Amino acid sequence: MPTTAIAGPAPDPMGAGRTLTPEFLAPETPTPETIAHLEERARHVRLETIRLIAIAKVGHYSSTFSCAELFATLYYDAMRLRHGEPRWPDRDRFLMGKGHAAVGLYPLLADWGFFPKELLDGYTRLGNPLGDHPDMTKVPGVDFSSGSIGHALSAGLGMVMGGRMMGRRFDVYVMLGDGEMQEGQVWEAAMAAAHQKAGNLIAIVDRNGYQLDGQVDEVMGIEPLADKWRAFGWEVHEVDGHDVAALATLFRRLKQDKTRRKPACVIARTLKGKGVGYMEREAGWHLGYLAPEDEAAAIAEIMGQPAGSAILQGDAQ
Repeated sequence: MPTTAIAGPAPDPMGAGRTLTPEFLAPETPTPETIAHLEERARHVRLETIRLIAIAKVGHYSSTFSCAELFATLYYDAMRLRHGEPRWPDRDRFLMGKGHAAVGLYPLLADWGFFPKELLDGYTRLGNPLGDHPDMTKVPGVDFSSGSIGHALSAGLGMVMGGRMMGRRFDVYVMLGDGEMQEGQVWEAAMAAAHQKAGNLIAIVDRNGYQLDGQVDEVMGIEPLADKWRAFGWEVHEVDGHDVAALATLFRRLKQDKTRRKPACVIARTLKGKGVGYMEREAGWHLGYLAPEDEAAAIAEIMGQPAGSAILQGDAQ
């Protein structure tokens, strides 16, 4: 069974796919089967987020839901990885500035065989390595310990430069929250990346419009965001962050462009709490906990089922 996945045919549920060779380049447009697979994986992220937060009794629902399609597209279409080999030297790297969304990443790392899936069942419990924020010293598959906002892009650039020194070329993807754009270190890293012609560095801004203290542009305005990244010497793309077909097409195009010398910034327009209506409408779900009946209704909405039947089913369990 092949063990390396890249942009191309939808991998099987365990994450196995095709090997990237000069002879194989994924078509730019994903197939309907690939799109359906990515949508299913995004649902999986949301459902597992709800399940794991039920164990912890508190967690970051809405911040994770806004990037579920980004997680799915990166890990099941864009990134070059090997099942069961989290330390493979030529793997693509993924870093999160918004480390509080790690609850949605852990199920994908387990799916890739980077650690036993049983660890998910003890999320945040004493002695379990899976915490509210990712720790690269404890969780196989985590490339950067995050939670202190603003450092991930600098670390990502360091990985690009390290790979260059070792004669390896892998892509480095760095997901940033839009509130993180208020951190000065982000822009220092952006300036340095352009100077270093880090063409295999891809920043992804989860532009969901909110941060812990409220609307991003009320706390400190960051627009015109695309123009700012361009002014710092980056190639900029704006995309619907919940459209897996558009995301896959864009990431494939970036993957296949081996001549790009500018780092690339993807501004993903997203909705905080995407998938659960009241979370989309209420900003307070940055951190919270669902009562059992609300959990059942949220799961039903994500699955496209009548909420009433799901609540009854949940009560019967």
